[in-house]
Amino acid sequence: MDWPIAEVARMSGVTARTLRHYDEIGLLPPARIGAGGHRRYGEHQLLRLQQILVLRALGVGLPEISRILSEQVDEMEALRGHHRRLLAERDRLDALAGTVSRTIVELEQSRKDGTPMTAVNRPENLFEGIQPSQYEETLRDFPEHAEAVARRVAGMSPRAVEDGQRERTEQMVRLAELMAAGLAADAGPVQAETDAQYRALTELRAVSVEEYRAIGRSCVDNEQWRAAYEAIAPGLAVYQRDAIEAYAASRLG
Repeated sequence: MDWPIAEVARMSGVTARTLRHYDEIGLLPPARIGAGGHRRYGEHQLLRLQQILVLRALGVGLPEISRILSEQVDEMEALRGHHRRLLAERDRLDALAGTVSRTIVELEQSRKDGTPMTAVNRPENLFEGIQPSQYEETLRDFPEHAEAVARRVAGMSPRAVEDGQRERTEQMVRLAELMAAGLAADAGPVQAETDAQYRALTELRAVSVEEYRAIGRSCVDNEQWRAAYEAIAPGLAVYQRDAIEAYAASRLG
């Protein structure tokens, strides 16, 4: 038994356009081409598509997925591996939810006591559960930069990746402290933080002024990106966007 591409798209939630793309890059060829040139998929292809979608959900890029699938021998063992990764991701999200929950409680208690929080706390549990963002999603509008990030991360140890994310989160915390202190987005200390961010960005690849401005806008427009900022402090996403816009206008324009 096999299914037409439209039915596979309906069942999986993947668009027919994406399925055609997977075929074009050799990731998921159909079982056969039916009448009128329409792609049709069998059980083997559906199982492969499931693996692709699981790996995508875990933040793995298409080139790496292609390598993983081409090297695997036993489908059952591959599924067990995916299951272990999913359980680990579930545990990570549970830990992250706990981190955000504790922050909410602390903020609410601070406001109830009438003592404004002028800085974000820095205990270790602020970072519990936080790992690198899923770059293919958070940088979905910047595929070239996403690939550059993926190449960098692929060559890093898990500890180095964790340290890098911790450093990035600490940058966001420092920015939140400047915002809480009432500094404008174009103030000197804010622009110094933005300059450090920009230099880290351009270590990966050249970034044009317009692309950098677009990245700034994505801090607000991209749901996952905005949520990461807002988890640190309400209003931080807009503050970061405005700081990037001011930096681009004054130093890159």
